[in-house]
Amino acid sequence: MDRRDFLALSGLGLGGLVLPSWLGKAVAADELMTVLDPAIKKRLADTALQAATGAGASYCDVRIGRYLRQFVMTREDKVQNVVNAESTGVGVRVIADGAWGFAATNDISPDAVARAARQATAIAKANARIQAEPVQLAPVQGVGEMSWRTPIQRNAMEVPVKEKVDLLLGVNAAAMGAGASFVNSTLFAVNEQKYFASTDGSYIDQDVHRIWAPMTVTAIDQASGKFRTRSGLSAPMGLGYEYFDADPAQKFISPNGVVNYGHSYDMVEDAVAAAKQAQEKLSAPSVEPGRYDLVLDPSHTWLTIHESVGHPLELDRVLGYEANYAGTSFATLDKREEAFRYGSDLVTMFADKTQPGSLGAVAYDDEGVECKRWDLIRDGILVDYQTIRDQAHILGKDASDGCCYADSWSTVQFQRMPNVSMAPGKAPLSVEDMIKDVENGIYIIGDGSFSIDQQRYNAQFGGQLFYEIKDGEITGMVEDVAYQIRTPEFWNACSAICDESDYRLGGSFFDGKGQPSQVSAVSHGSSTARFDGINVINTARSLG
Repeated sequence: MDRRDFLALSGLGLGGLVLPSWLGKAVAADELMTVLDPAIKKRLADTALQAATGAGASYCDVRIGRYLRQFVMTREDKVQNVVNAESTGVGVRVIADGAWGFAATNDISPDAVARAARQATAIAKANARIQAEPVQLAPVQGVGEMSWRTPIQRNAMEVPVKEKVDLLLGVNAAAMGAGASFVNSTLFAVNEQKYFASTDGSYIDQDVHRIWAPMTVTAIDQASGKFRTRSGLSAPMGLGYEYFDADPAQKFISPNGVVNYGHSYDMVEDAVAAAKQAQEKLSAPSVEPGRYDLVLDPSHTWLTIHESVGHPLELDRVLGYEANYAGTSFATLDKREEAFRYGSDLVTMFADKTQPGSLGAVAYDDEGVECKRWDLIRDGILVDYQTIRDQAHILGKDASDGCCYADSWSTVQFQRMPNVSMAPGKAPLSVEDMIKDVENGIYIIGDGSFSIDQQRYNAQFGGQLFYEIKDGEITGMVEDVAYQIRTPEFWNACSAICDESDYRLGGSFFDGKGQPSQVSAVSHGSSTARFDGINVINTARSLG
């Protein structure tokens, strides 16, 4: 669990007495299985569109959202919390006199929705008085009435709470039986029922499902008081409860026997392994600082991609719109013109909100733009950024990239990172064969703590499991490892990428951005990759 995830989850509290504003209100579990009639949503949308244009708006879009979330939290043999939350309302965004305006309401009556539309238009007209240049929207062809649903097999919201509790307590018992001192396990299920309509002529109904099951296993040396943890090696996914079916074809076994997971997760198996590996960490030697060739598993690499590629290629960050809160970017617009070498010839990074199983998978973004795949870095060269409708003209594009998103009906949509992934290697290459060529290296599995500067240029990353490689052989576990990078130097040090058979997704449920802050869910895929001559530091307080 990374820093953003921890901060988001800590807001839930153990008692569930105070819920974060983005979570909504507490409801009974059976309310998580209800839906709004699309015909009702269309009538409400038309009411808003007519009210906005009648008040003088030249453009209007309406988002009717019902956001459902369930959190089941356990520790050892106890249930700590069960939270069922729901948030429903309407957000209306308009352009009037060349400026944006936005208003929202949790009252889904026609009169309230019309009032919100008129209020948004009034706000836009007020904004126009101080706006230097009118909004320029890239064109969108209306698609009429469309619907899309995450292709799930079993809706997690329909699974009884008892079944989820039994799963988690069984996971905890397995970890304790394998030698863990403490274990926390959690199951999160999300269903976003999103309806979008606009004056462009689109009425898009989307039913989005996501699931995540993080855990942390702790082992303590009773004699010394020393402790070590190992978090779960699963990834949050855009899937249903079938994620826990434990398909053997979705297991990825490393050369030293560590099991990672793709579109299916054996949580009990991972808990047992986590307990044993946490104990192994207690006696693992501390790493010797120096230069190493790193072999990075996809369960680790996703976070490095997220921080050093995904964020710096957000166009609003490049333009300085995020400077006050989350920083800027070293990857300025002039670098695209000069064919800046972001990485080695092996490195191709692509954006894609249509990847099956990914957290960001939808058919249309929150501006009604059809989602697609496009390259950001091609053969090591920076070729593009991420744009939305009112940014496309800045890059000379005639269409948005389809990466506009809001985390609620009550928040205005803005440019958010799509799934950003590293393409697998084109030539056949297994992890075993990659490691055979490493003389002095470290194999890193799982994500850990990280730190990165405001321009996304200098960074440091940890992990979950670290194994020393000597003369092509994994010799054993080491501890206290973190590596330091300068973004372009790091990606230019990429000397090998495993083929498509090793490709997996990682990701975050709570990627934060904006003021007021919003969270989004995003995945990042890769195959295992090698990076040569990377500086490794020792993070222990002492080497003794």
